[in-house]
Amino acid sequence: MVSDDVFLMEELPKSILIVGGGYIACEMACILNGLGVEVTQIYRGAQILRGFDEEARGLVAESIRNRGIDLHLGVDIQMMGAPEEEFDLPAGEVLVAPPRHEAGGPVKVKTTMGVEKVHDAVLFATGRAPNTKGLGLEALGIELGRDGHVPVDQYSQTKVPSVYAIGDVTGRAQLTPVAIRDAMAFARTVFEGVPTPVDHELIPSAIFTQPEYGAIGLTEEQARQKEPIEVYATAFRPMRTAFAERPDRVLMKLIVSQATRRVLGCHIVAPEAGEMIQLAGVAVKMGATKEDFDRVVAVHPTMAEEIVTLRQPVRRSD
Repeated sequence: MVSDDVFLMEELPKSILIVGGGYIACEMACILNGLGVEVTQIYRGAQILRGFDEEARGLVAESIRNRGIDLHLGVDIQMMGAPEEEFDLPAGEVLVAPPRHEAGGPVKVKTTMGVEKVHDAVLFATGRAPNTKGLGLEALGIELGRDGHVPVDQYSQTKVPSVYAIGDVTGRAQLTPVAIRDAMAFARTVFEGVPTPVDHELIPSAIFTQPEYGAIGLTEEQARQKEPIEVYATAFRPMRTAFAERPDRVLMKLIVSQATRRVLGCHIVAPEAGEMIQLAGVAVKMGATKEDFDRVVAVHPTMAEEIVTLRQPVRRSD
């Protein structure tokens, strides 16, 4: 299956293998796990949520494992087929063959770790290619970019003045609100005659895992490559789950420029992190400094109050 197929299922599988480590793979893993499905997730990379903050993605991985998702990293599918099929493949080779049985039935999978298991369903959440084949763009003189994306300028215009492209097909930030903002800017530029560039800097985003992960700006790793920084962070068990004796932990993290004191990045792993990062995103987008955050009085008792009570850096880079 791909993610679309999940919404077409007439009944839940008892077990599912999810292949991938991005937004969709992790969100689907949490959703199906919450519905009582036995979920196994494999990802060939070293950690899920590539491109996000290392500390934050590590906490998300730890949390979803604690919820019962069988997550394996550095693992890929070596072979898949019908449950009764015998796999005989030399070590190191990878061959994914379509199951030789009616679609929708159980699938036997062998991973690169040598583990064989039968799952009721297999979901591939490994990314999608733009649907640009056969549109005749090349004939117009529009050379497609990597994976078939349509190159555009800041006004979403291609090399051909009469052709514009917006949304995921451009290979920019692949988020629904970004596509909507692209469309609004396009309409204002073309139909209202007011040239309106699209601002793709400092876009807040949320990954709806359990717990959620909200982020805006640079990761700690990205910031270290640009300039000397200070990292303010805290991880703790919130009262709402500590009282229930659950092991859940949350993370509040700010990446701060030593030179300008500007907050370069904000990362939150917590229930309702999406709600928090939307509001924190306003401050970061406006160029707020660490001292601006410090001047705000905390709302107690909340998880978010920690974001304005972080007094000492936990790490510095020079």
